[in-house]
Amino acid sequence: MSSLFRSAEMTLCQLFLQSEAAYACVSELGELGLVQFRDLNPDVNAFQRKFVNEVRRCDEMERKLRYLEKEIKKDGIPMLDTGENPEAPQPREMIDLEATFEKLENELREVNQNAEALKRNFLELTELKQILRKTQVFFDEHEGGNPTESMTRALISDDCIARQSTLGPVQLGFVAGVILRERIPAFERMLWRACRGNVFLRQAEIETPLEDPSTSDQVFKSVFIIFFQGDQLKTRVKKICEGFRATLYPCPEAPADRREMAMGVMTRIEDLNTVLGQTQDHRHRVLVAAAKNIKNWFVKVRKIKAIYHTLNLFNLDVTQKCLIAECWVPVLDLENIQLALRRGTERSGSSVPPILNKMETCEDPPTYNNTNKFTNAFQNLIDSYGIASYREMNPAPYTIITFPFLFSVMFGDCGHGLIMALFGLWMVLKEKQLAAKKIESEIWTIFFGGRYIILLMGIFSTYTGFIYNDMFSKSLNIFGSHWSVNITEEHAMSIQDLHMLNPASDDYYGIPYPFGVDPVWQLSQNKIIFLNSYKMKISIILGVFHMLFGVILSLLNHIYFKNRLNIFCEFIPQIIFLCFLFLYMVSLMFIKWILFFPTDDENYILFSPHCAPSILITFINMVLFKPPKEDEICSPEMFSGQLALQKVLVIIALLCVPVMFLAKPIIIMRSQNKSTEYSMQQATENGDAEQPMQNNTAQAGGGSHGGGGHDEHESIGELFIHQGIHTIEYVLGSVSHTASYLRLWALSLAHAQLSEVLWNMVLSKGLTIFDDWKGGIALYIIFSAWACLTVSILVLMEGLSAFLHTLRLHWVEFQSKFYAGLGHGFQPFSFELLLDPASGSAETD
Repeated sequence: MSSLFRSAEMTLCQLFLQSEAAYACVSELGELGLVQFRDLNPDVNAFQRKFVNEVRRCDEMERKLRYLEKEIKKDGIPMLDTGENPEAPQPREMIDLEATFEKLENELREVNQNAEALKRNFLELTELKQILRKTQVFFDEHEGGNPTESMTRALISDDCIARQSTLGPVQLGFVAGVILRERIPAFERMLWRACRGNVFLRQAEIETPLEDPSTSDQVFKSVFIIFFQGDQLKTRVKKICEGFRATLYPCPEAPADRREMAMGVMTRIEDLNTVLGQTQDHRHRVLVAAAKNIKNWFVKVRKIKAIYHTLNLFNLDVTQKCLIAECWVPVLDLENIQLALRRGTERSGSSVPPILNKMETCEDPPTYNNTNKFTNAFQNLIDSYGIASYREMNPAPYTIITFPFLFSVMFGDCGHGLIMALFGLWMVLKEKQLAAKKIESEIWTIFFGGRYIILLMGIFSTYTGFIYNDMFSKSLNIFGSHWSVNITEEHAMSIQDLHMLNPASDDYYGIPYPFGVDPVWQLSQNKIIFLNSYKMKISIILGVFHMLFGVILSLLNHIYFKNRLNIFCEFIPQIIFLCFLFLYMVSLMFIKWILFFPTDDENYILFSPHCAPSILITFINMVLFKPPKEDEICSPEMFSGQLALQKVLVIIALLCVPVMFLAKPIIIMRSQNKSTEYSMQQATENGDAEQPMQNNTAQAGGGSHGGGGHDEHESIGELFIHQGIHTIEYVLGSVSHTASYLRLWALSLAHAQLSEVLWNMVLSKGLTIFDDWKGGIALYIIFSAWACLTVSILVLMEGLSAFLHTLRLHWVEFQSKFYAGLGHGFQPFSFELLLDPASGSAETD
């Protein structure tokens, strides 16, 4: 748990591995996931490293696996995912894996090529069958079965004379083929223009779609037949068909030949169907066998590739027999790392044990916070703002409580909180089943990753809903009421008939309500006035204590880093400034609640609400040293000596501002001057032998001394500027941050009012619109609309708004008091971290 409150202690180690044991040792470290390796070859090109050939082999195996996966998904075959995590194979097993993948790829490519060739042949035969069928219908339209005479009559116009030669009548030729249906209009226009109307085109649609063997898409085609005269038109027609990618097929002119060809085509189609079925069965068997192991193959190949990538970060010693690595490791896990290295050495069969030595370094170590599935979501919220500096206080454990609580102050509703809590509880109870589904939706990933945050926000919101006594804008009468309610049932059922509640009247028993707000306030006309005052003061109280806690955490940082100067020059003035002004304002709220009470008795007029001062006006007068207005009846002070105490508090708080601004730079400047004087005194005490050399140096390089002094003054100037900015930010931030916590009150009021409007404008209509059986149907419909609006607007949108405001309160108002967030995260070599995003990307390829 120490690494949760403060990042784990890290150390830089040097690792010596024997060459034959390096692979197994790195594999064990990858399974452990507690070592971050440094690149010892930053200037070496990736293609010039030692294990680049092995990485290329892994890339090639990944390519083959992706090809197999694509083919498996194309056939809709489920890939078996047992959830196993196989170990990284030994280097000698890479050859077997490569041979297996090569065999599968070649076999699958050969099957695909054969299937594509068979499908293309099947397509051609199918198109030829359609041509023979459609042209037969066309030829049967003309008696005698000879189309050339009919076509001759069609092609001869009124102004032409059929020339008869000595060889007999004119003979027409024709071509038949298949073309895509959408190209028919353009094809017909081109034929007419290019042949000048001297061709005759007939076309018929093929009803059933045909499969394109290259793309496996379903396409619609049409059969056409073109009649023409002469070889010149024949050549022109064939070129046009070629340009429109029409497929031409031989079509006999005699009916008997066409019938004989059709029978042969049908026989060949039946044979092709049999062969295609056997080919698809073989392809399916190959893919089913591959689908059983492809997940494990992906894991193995990626582990091998990650190991060789890591080995490329290492250096070779002079003897070329030992690999040298540098790595960051947690100090508390050194023993586990030693055990993993020992296991790797035993697996490789090496007799030389690995050596792990600690190294001294001036670099900033990476920040490592050990988390589990519960704390990880809250740690991600903190890391989104900035990763903590090394060994800095971690806000995550405190955020586990403060984040859902501040959220619930803005989202306080029993009903809405219960909906959110049940949704979070469902995700927590079903997390294994939901994680196994690997849903790729980005919104779902965010919700599922923050399931514990949602659960806590819902539980805390339900609690504050009971405090506010608010459930879907209605009150819960659990403990009865401490007011004497003297209204009739008709008045109680009327929404417009609201009553003013006066705690000073006899209707109030004067006994505090056991828990939360009295339900009678829901029927009061001055409900908002009462709740506004309550929620506004509560938000200021929570904000001041939240900021005060952040300043106290800065003290823990100063103590841990042994920075006494920051304790006296920053923490103490900051805590005094915050307490003497804003904590005092909070104390005035409690004093006002204790001293003043509702009464109409003249004997207690000094403690009546009339004499109760405004805390805001009192605080403004206090800061401006302005005396309160005189009143003949009421006392200007809530307690004796208040005005004098306030002046003292403001003066001391204002004196803390120059202390924060000047104390630290002046002390550092004096310490630098003392060290300079001490070094000069030591130099003068070295004797006369060195005096001439110093004089010569001073005469020759006098300008350099001036430059050094200028640099020193510049650094002191930068320190003053930095400290001034820090002081102004804290002083002004204390005011603005306190006001920023009023968003707790504002969003709580907005949520309650929106819920009340939704109830009165939607659901209450369904309860009162009809009095007979129609009211049940109307209530069913209106309740559905109300439920949808409640979940979508009040739970989702209002919940997101409250979440973002709570996040801002933690990032800006709370963490700015103690959290720098200037570190860099610990990125260990871990198979678990590598495979999670890799598996997701592989499935989308």
